[in-house]
Amino acid sequence: MKSIFKINSIAGIVLFLFTISASAQVLNEETFKIGRTLGLIDAYYVDSANLGSLAEKAIIEILKNLDPHSTYISAKDVKDMNEPLNGNFEGIGIQFNLLHDTIIIIEPIAGGPSEKVGLKAGDRILTINKEKVTGIGINTSGVRTRLMGAKGTKVDISVFRRGEKDLLDFTIIRDKIPIYSLDASYMLNKETGYIKLNKFAATTEKEFSDAVTALKKSNMQNLILDLRGNGGGYMLAATALADKFFSDKKLIVYLSGRKTPRQDHNSTGNGSLAAARVVVLTDEGSASASEILSGALQDWDRAVILGRRSFGKGLVQNGFYLTDGSMIRLTIARYYTPSGRSIQSTYEDGYDKYMENFYKRFTDGEMISADSTHFLDSLKYKTLVNKRTVYGGGGIMPDVFVAIDTSYNSPYFRKLAGKNVLNSFALEYFDKNRTTLTGTYKNFNDFKAGFTFTPEDIKSFIARGEADGVAYNEGQYNISKDEIILILKGLIASNIWQVNEYYQIINQNDNVIDRALNVISDSKTYNSILGYR
Repeated sequence: MKSIFKINSIAGIVLFLFTISASAQVLNEETFKIGRTLGLIDAYYVDSANLGSLAEKAIIEILKNLDPHSTYISAKDVKDMNEPLNGNFEGIGIQFNLLHDTIIIIEPIAGGPSEKVGLKAGDRILTINKEKVTGIGINTSGVRTRLMGAKGTKVDISVFRRGEKDLLDFTIIRDKIPIYSLDASYMLNKETGYIKLNKFAATTEKEFSDAVTALKKSNMQNLILDLRGNGGGYMLAATALADKFFSDKKLIVYLSGRKTPRQDHNSTGNGSLAAARVVVLTDEGSASASEILSGALQDWDRAVILGRRSFGKGLVQNGFYLTDGSMIRLTIARYYTPSGRSIQSTYEDGYDKYMENFYKRFTDGEMISADSTHFLDSLKYKTLVNKRTVYGGGGIMPDVFVAIDTSYNSPYFRKLAGKNVLNSFALEYFDKNRTTLTGTYKNFNDFKAGFTFTPEDIKSFIARGEADGVAYNEGQYNISKDEIILILKGLIASNIWQVNEYYQIINQNDNVIDRALNVISDSKTYNSILGYR
């Protein structure tokens, strides 16, 4: 009887793999075949077998043979997957880093539970719930596991604070902590604003709208929207942002699948940025929702897309929970840009070939020259206003190509980055010089204009690298010096303020932003690219 129950349970779990909706679920021969195979292994196999592991491997392999984006997510990973898109997690609310095997608080999140009890930047966490957490080789994941937890639960910590004779004990009540999808928002010049998004989440529309409101108060007329490295997220967040750029009703994206009837998503015609010139920055890391937004703006000749070809993810997934809390994200439809383009890269030769084709971009010259990207004539489409040629079948090809900047790259720089030397040094430097820095630079603009590293600081940085196993190479250092110093300055700025200030520093040496500024500042050039005369 116990074996029969197990077999039926296994069949029930496998059933989820073959369903699109509750009404479409059917029992068929294939469903029972997989369930019976697992049941027979459990009942008769010569050795004991981990059915849970076998079932997971079977599910993963089945989905891998469908398309590259239908995936299995274990129960323990489901929550971690959802948190960034939901816009919050539950914890104590600190930004932290690990320095010399010690948890150092960079900043308590404003209004969060840690700030409310009096934790301060620079505090070092020594124990969490009486467990020693310094000198034990703890990693970032281990810190998060110990500090995150359900809203309303307590966590006890002890911290060392400079100037205090004894350790300080705190009891913190966990709460919801916001996760932001907007990394940076500031004015590049007197009339051009800059916004960088890292994902499309439940809070993205509000974050974006708040940023636009603030930038307009600073006289923003034009906008550079940076979607480089933005892997996507919620489709509705992308359509909500696209709506901001149109003064009339326009098709933004539509979905269609075998069991999913066509669904159109249109703008409302109330766009607050309808009159602005817009440049959208993309690269090979821009995917999914990023491509929905950039594809819609390109198809309607509404914005200049600048940078490099986007990833090419045009498949729509829906999540289906299994009985143990795990989830299958199953592709249920394709999305299409307003001109009818599917921008999904081909996967007909299987997952491995699909990923191989993506990584070939880095070896076949595509990062250096737009001419290295070849599209079939069958993938040609026309934009809907000015009939410019655009392409489907493998990402959004930019209107203006900008090659990847490798001028500062060197093996020495790559080793420093790989060993996390830059971040460690910046954190160490700020920790030692916190009082001087915050006392000298009353605001970010003063820091941006006035802060420089001394020759002694640079020697200390080089020594820090050597201590971490990165041998100094003067020639390679000179190639990368300007970028290294800029990143270090940006990291220190982020320790004093936020990630927004980090980008304001490092974007000073960004050739893509420089090119975008040239385009957006010249109305003749801008209109010519979009086909307006």
